[in-house]
Amino acid sequence: MQNDSDRFFVLTGGPGSGKTTLIEALRSAGLATSPEAGRGIIREQLAIGGPALPWRDPALFAELMLSWEMRSYHAAFEQNGPVFFDRGVPDTLGYIRLTGLPVPDHIRNAAERFRYASHVFIAPPWPEIFRQDSERKQTLDEAERTYHALAEVYTELGYELVPLPLAPVEARLRFIFAKAGLSLDVRSQKGRE
Repeated sequence: MQNDSDRFFVLTGGPGSGKTTLIEALRSAGLATSPEAGRGIIREQLAIGGPALPWRDPALFAELMLSWEMRSYHAAFEQNGPVFFDRGVPDTLGYIRLTGLPVPDHIRNAAERFRYASHVFIAPPWPEIFRQDSERKQTLDEAERTYHALAEVYTELGYELVPLPLAPVEARLRFIFAKAGLSLDVRSQKGRE
């Protein structure tokens, strides 16, 4: 498999830790981004009355999540420059472990095969901003356990975790730009490509 890991950056962590807001800020700054699978799948399944919801059929939900993340990974090759993912293929492995279901070999294989930049940005639990909604039904305790499960999976897979500061979006954005070696003037650079 071709590997563009030097330009594929993952933002991971438990739900309600500000990842999606940060992904939206990265997109507004002119960077290529990939949306989170979980929310998209939940939204689609609720719209059609489908069974692949984490509270109905976690194994089926994980399969759709894996498929979404693999498709997003392949689509990223069409983008120029860095691409920021709101979660990556290894998140599916973390989710399966968290549910207590047996981990299928194909999910473990995918987590090992689909590689991203060696440092992964991880958003720690942030109780002050955590909120539940119609798509995020996890409690803060579940969000914290998700964070730890994902930290364990990415570490086992050889990634270096880069914890995001508990700070406003602009400060987090500057932090990511510095750690990823990107210019703060991405929007003007993108126009010259």
